[in-house]
Amino acid sequence: MTDIRVLLVDDQELFREGVRVIVDAQDGMGVVGTAGDGLEAVRLVDELAPDVVLMDVRMPEMDGVEATRQIFAPDRVARRAAGGARPVRVVVLTTFNLDDRAATAIRHGASGFLLKDTTPPMLADAIRTVHTGNAVLAPGDLTSLLAGSFTPPTPTPAAYLDLRPAPRSRRRRSPTRSGRSSAPSPADSPTPRWAAWCSPPSRP
Repeated sequence: MTDIRVLLVDDQELFREGVRVIVDAQDGMGVVGTAGDGLEAVRLVDELAPDVVLMDVRMPEMDGVEATRQIFAPDRVARRAAGGARPVRVVVLTTFNLDDRAATAIRHGASGFLLKDTTPPMLADAIRTVHTGNAVLAPGDLTSLLAGSFTPPTPTPAAYLDLRPAPRSRRRRSPTRSGRSSAPSPADSPTPRWAAWCSPPSRP
């Protein structure tokens, strides 16, 4: 089985080295290079012809979004293909759920994104998945995206429908035969007990 050539791109050296250990420990894949910013990543993609790029989305000099856009620029893709390089896949790594920059990178050609706290088995599976031409997305974010699209709204229970206030026109009292409303007038209404307590004492 041909090894999957992986390029790591992140501005934190400790994170790069940790991911390198995880990738090199997997069967059928290995790290061929590392980069600390987007500018170096674009250059190394042309020089090393990796199969998969693990791209941090937030970096100095050039972030992962712009680097992804340049990697998939039509002229660069054509030059790599003319040189016999296989298609490159980019997986964006981000700290934030549903990062808008990660979404922009996907529109520029990335094959998906993962959170940086993903597990080693999930990272290895993601590398293999994108290498075969498929897309990946962090499971929790996939749930969030699909929840609003495919979950039907919960209907209002019938018991609550009877509790809704009736329209005002239905709450009006029907007039009596004499033409006056059947609602009692203030003079006819009994005096509330609290009003009797609060009223001043009658003078002799």
